[in-house]
Amino acid sequence: MIQFYMPTLRLLNSSTVVAISAGFRLHIAFLLAGIATRFIPYFAFALIMYATYTLDRALDCKEDAINKSELCGANRTIGLAACVTAFCGGTILLFLEGVFLAPFLPFVIGYFYSRGFRIGSFKLKLKGSLGGKNIIVGITWAGTIALIVGQWCTSMLTIGIIFLFFGLKIFITSCVNDFKDVKGDIVAGVRTLPAYLGEKLTKKVLILILAMMYMIMVYAIFFTIIRDEWVILLFSLVITIVFLIIYSPSFETSPSVFYRKMREFVISWESLVSLGLRACVTG
Repeated sequence: MIQFYMPTLRLLNSSTVVAISAGFRLHIAFLLAGIATRFIPYFAFALIMYATYTLDRALDCKEDAINKSELCGANRTIGLAACVTAFCGGTILLFLEGVFLAPFLPFVIGYFYSRGFRIGSFKLKLKGSLGGKNIIVGITWAGTIALIVGQWCTSMLTIGIIFLFFGLKIFITSCVNDFKDVKGDIVAGVRTLPAYLGEKLTKKVLILILAMMYMIMVYAIFFTIIRDEWVILLFSLVITIVFLIIYSPSFETSPSVFYRKMREFVISWESLVSLGLRACVTG
């Protein structure tokens, strides 16, 4: 029996874009902290996040049978093997750079995020709590980035601002990603913000969070806590606000490729495009 049939290939490839985005996001964090470019940590972080997200997809969840039906029938054992391979590769590379704690944070949290944990008779599943899922995702990304940045940055205030920026940014984008999954989440009893508050109110909350976050970033730039990377920050602000205003879950099934790919662009490719714009503007 051929193991690498189409659903399995989809499973293995489902986190590739997330992994690429992770490398570029870490580069942006290095720019904000004024750290010289280091490709090995970028690649290692990409491997770690690939492992984390593939783990979530390889572990069966009730809502995923609806939201990610294209993965039904995939060989989960192969997916888990890919997770372990990527995790080990990323961990070794970070160890070589002197970063020891960061590799384990997203992978461990990712497991409990998907499976939950039990204390006596009490069981908490992070994936099903109102807003908790998005907070955990934000903390996972921001915490790992902050731990890696901390290897080369001595300012705790700078690291704290970077943690806050990526934590809130990923919180917002993870909520955006939930818009398309409302149907499956409601059936599975997963109380995401869009499923609980509705699309319009959730968008208003996210725009408010975005405004507060950028007030802090302006303060941090003004007092030279972080570097003035205005091209990246401005593009991120504008593209996120515009998206929140015009996006609708109906875009996911639109005949237009532009609308179908809009969410993926904002979530996964924003960092790459912002870095490209920065290169054009600053030369």
